[in-house]
Amino acid sequence: MTFKELNLIPNIQQAVQEIGYENPTPIQEQAIPAVLEGLDLVACAQTGTGKTGAFAIPIINLIHRIVGSNKKVKHIRTLVVTPTRELAIQIQENFDAYGKYTNIRSLVIFGGVSQVSQVDQLRKGVDVLIATPGRLLDLNKQGYIDLNHLHHLVLDEADQMLDMGFINDVKKIVKLTPDNRQTLLFSATMPVAIRELADKFLTSPKYISVDPISSTAEKVSQKVYFVDKGDKRKLLYHLIRNDDLKNILVFTRTKHGADNVVKALDKNGVKAAAIHGNKSQNARQRALNDFKDQNITVLVATDIAARGIDIDDLSFVINFDIPNISETYVHRIGRTGRAGKSGLAISFCDKDEKVYLKDIEKLIRLKIKVVEDHPYVLDVNAVSENPDKKPDLRNKNKNTNSRKSEASKKNKKRWY
Repeated sequence: MTFKELNLIPNIQQAVQEIGYENPTPIQEQAIPAVLEGLDLVACAQTGTGKTGAFAIPIINLIHRIVGSNKKVKHIRTLVVTPTRELAIQIQENFDAYGKYTNIRSLVIFGGVSQVSQVDQLRKGVDVLIATPGRLLDLNKQGYIDLNHLHHLVLDEADQMLDMGFINDVKKIVKLTPDNRQTLLFSATMPVAIRELADKFLTSPKYISVDPISSTAEKVSQKVYFVDKGDKRKLLYHLIRNDDLKNILVFTRTKHGADNVVKALDKNGVKAAAIHGNKSQNARQRALNDFKDQNITVLVATDIAARGIDIDDLSFVINFDIPNISETYVHRIGRTGRAGKSGLAISFCDKDEKVYLKDIEKLIRLKIKVVEDHPYVLDVNAVSENPDKKPDLRNKNKNTNSRKSEASKKNKKRWY
């Protein structure tokens, strides 16, 4: 199937052709006709399969006539709710690209920055609003957002919003919208809580699924390096220098870990930057732009960015820390190998993470290739006495049988 067979208006056909789209992805092929028919939709597909286009393209097709000319008063016709700032920005960029030859005006709002410019744009009027839950509810409470003219509500990356604790905010947002709206729910996974959300707020939805949640892109090669935790930074630098790796997205478990990786790379002359929750929005966007423009070689991120980064031709993803949630691994490596392109996902596994690796291999139903030819090889046979036991991430110096400190115990006076 080609985009010309999807009964889209010429304005959109021209825009997608200029972008270089010829054939819709499987999720687009199934979702676009359903949205054009006005059906509520629950769509499940792995990251990097073109989900944004699957809802943005048909929505633009449906509202462009309602929007009319630039002189017509604008109302919010479409609301897209998404969990992260980066993903919200990415979605707006897609709406702008697909709607290039229409009069549709979009706006993205999120927290962590001043609301002044966002309020100014809302007052001027927008057709499509892309928002993170907190800022949306805040501006609505202040009276700046009117959803009474809404036609489409899109809940994007619904499972991640659940994981990040936004589910109650999402329920509040849904109740602010008209009952006769068309609701589209997109998610990479489909846990029970998401199905319950769909059953409560969607009307006779059509369910479509492309690829199981355990699948990873076919063109993404996967490798694992067994390495001691203290040697991970050395191994990262070794691979960058000796394998001439460039355009690398590195994932760490913590914000502090991300900053430490950047410092270590900077000391060795490798240009890197970190994005995580403690960084300001301007700093995060600057780092992302520098990475896209290839001003820096390495972008180090926590999982807040696992689904919010869309970079053309991203060659390498490195799991500096293996995630303890197997699905997170799928989302991380989905940043490469997008739109049918090839990519390489590398994981560093220390002795405490071997159990996580087993869980990942069980989920994706694939044995990840082990690379043994490197200078920091860890003896995997000497991992632990119980390799299936999850590591204890609590403070190991803490005496769990007593609330008293060691110093207090030593200074304790005996009554005898």
